Amino acid sequence: MTSTATRPPAKPSARRTPNGAAQRLEPLAERLLGGGLPVRVRMWDGSEAGPEDAPTVHVRSRRALRRLLWEPGELGLAEAYITGEIDLDEDLGDGLRALRRAMDERGLTPPAPSLADRLRAAGTALRLGAVGPRPPIPSARAGLRGALHSKARDRAAISHHYDLSNAFYALLLDETMAYSCGYWTSDAPSYGPADAQRDKLELICRKLGLRPGARLLDIGCGWGSLTLHAAQHHGVRVTAVTLAAEQAAYVREQVTARGLEELVEVLNIDYRDIAERPETRGTYDAVSTIEMGEHVGDAEYPAFTRILHDSLRPQGRVLVQQMSRGVNAPGGGAFIESYIAPDMHMRPVGETVGLLEGAGLEVRDVEALREHYVLTVDAWRRTLEERWAEFVALVGEETARVWRLYLVGGALAFEERRMGVDQILCVRPDRAGKAGMPATRREWYGADR
Repeated sequence: MTSTATRPPAKPSARRTPNGAAQRLEPLAERLLGGGLPVRVRMWDGSEAGPEDAPTVHVRSRRALRRLLWEPGELGLAEAYITGEIDLDEDLGDGLRALRRAMDERGLTPPAPSLADRLRAAGTALRLGAVGPRPPIPSARAGLRGALHSKARDRAAISHHYDLSNAFYALLLDETMAYSCGYWTSDAPSYGPADAQRDKLELICRKLGLRPGARLLDIGCGWGSLTLHAAQHHGVRVTAVTLAAEQAAYVREQVTARGLEELVEVLNIDYRDIAERPETRGTYDAVSTIEMGEHVGDAEYPAFTRILHDSLRPQGRVLVQQMSRGVNAPGGGAFIESYIAPDMHMRPVGETVGLLEGAGLEVRDVEALREHYVLTVDAWRRTLEERWAEFVALVGEETARVWRLYLVGGALAFEERRMGVDQILCVRPDRAGKAGMPATRREWYGADR
């Protein structure tokens, strides 16, 4: 062992170098943030700046700065993470949570950058050798064309997310293939995501009052979790509608495998095409739309609610499970809209209730499931991390990192009340005003409520 006396002198640490990249960027970053750095930053040259006890963000390449010059803000940061130009020492969720907490505690409110700020940023980037052509956009980014919420554009938007591949979703989800918020009724160690999904499906069937022989229209049926559950366990005749070709193929396979051909019809159509099927107008006992309304669009939502109303017979029920955003919350944001759910629109739940009532439906129950979505998304994220190598082999590292960021950010948005999710139960009263609803919720929860 080398003694202290004979040990060669230590080399100066790059993190203490006054002219390191971190030290050059720190004054600019603090000006743009409106205060001191809330994280520790380690640059490609080894230099560091920021609090020692804060999460460490690694800026691995000059290209990260160049990307932010071309795409400032959330989207540029997200793409730098997707490409591996930026990374965190900690678990991504823990790191983002600590970052938000630090910004809140310090009261950091980034001001809008002035022209002088932009010129100063460009000058700093030039001195650091980070100026150059726009970095390539990650291939996972959606590139939609055409009029907003035209049928062609909506099909492309749905395909971008849901046609990633059935194999991908089979790896991510549990055996129910339910890609929506579960309903967690137990904290027992043996209780898992599949149990929460089955409890959610059963709760929906009870709220809709499904009985053998009843007719259900399942709009945005996904991989058929509710369709198959209602047909198999309640003897319901289901028309399942999805715009995603991969989903339609999967549901048809499951219908055949389970011998449900007499009960289930699968339509690979746009929801607007339902209105063009006169044989189904006013004939359904129940309509469900589980986390599909977010894809409809703001201007199109009143027409969507009319389709829900017009598809029902008098005293028929509709259940809308849908994500919402807070009154002053940003909702999806640039990353979600560019990489996960293009053209998605969320609104406060009260506005959705008003739109359903405006279509002639009577809202009978609203149940908030926000905390349930934190548990659901965390379960998906754990699966992603535990089977990371399989996901990378299936879809590539960039797409896997897109999903890591999506799931971590989604869980935080529900945790922090920036987003919510609700089950809204409505009925179409008959001309006499009768709704045919039970007097209590006992049938749903097994208790006198």
